[in-house]
Amino acid sequence: MSLDLFSLKGRVALVTGGSRGIGKMIARGFLQSGAKVYISSRKQAACDATAAELSAFGEIVSLPMDVSTVEGAKALAAALAAREPRLDILVNNAGAAWLEPIDVFPEKGWDKVMDLNLKSPFFLTQALLPQLRAAAAGGHVAKVINIASIDGISVNPQETYSYAASKAGLIQLTRRMATQLAPEQIAVSAIAPGAFASEMNTTARDQAEATAKRIPLRRIGTDEDMAGAAIYLASRAGDYVVGSTLIVDGGVTHAR
Repeated sequence: MSLDLFSLKGRVALVTGGSRGIGKMIARGFLQSGAKVYISSRKQAACDATAAELSAFGEIVSLPMDVSTVEGAKALAAALAAREPRLDILVNNAGAAWLEPIDVFPEKGWDKVMDLNLKSPFFLTQALLPQLRAAAAGGHVAKVINIASIDGISVNPQETYSYAASKAGLIQLTRRMATQLAPEQIAVSAIAPGAFASEMNTTARDQAEATAKRIPLRRIGTDEDMAGAAIYLASRAGDYVVGSTLIVDGGVTHAR
């Protein structure tokens, strides 16, 4: 068995929503495993600041872009293609949520979340297929990792209707894309995180102790938990994982 089973040395990765939260956790883990990492987010200042911070761990490049539109996804793909002939790992992590009661839940809260959480992963992957295929032609499996959520698997009591629907849809989209792309040596999989501290999950961030009491493992997720899951799927270790969603939640899904 290769001692480099989990190594990402020599690989090129792109992480959307990489300036903070789960995306930042994954970007740092990839860097520490030897990958060259591109991060993208809508806000240039935040993207640049995170790239500067994480540069202590390896080679990282900021490519700020709004991928909530097809045009934005194509622009990001073009910016990446101008710098790299291949892309070994794509992490579709950029996401949004909307919380509002069912009687007043607005269309803009539906469309904003669906566009970023569900439409963007498909069209960004589509736009980057030439670079993913180039990586797959190099003798190893290229990877697409979609960041879903346990809210797409089981029901959260919060009224985040479009978020739950988008993440459930992303899990099914992962299966459909995986079936299509596996013969080309492009493995598509997903991660469904539970409680990780972030600006999106302020409950886990600001009420970690209370949140932990509802988790069988009795703690919220750490940076290493998320990085480890992503490294597994991105590396040789995860080459035979196709279309599956890895639940990383400390046991919450099975306890609900």
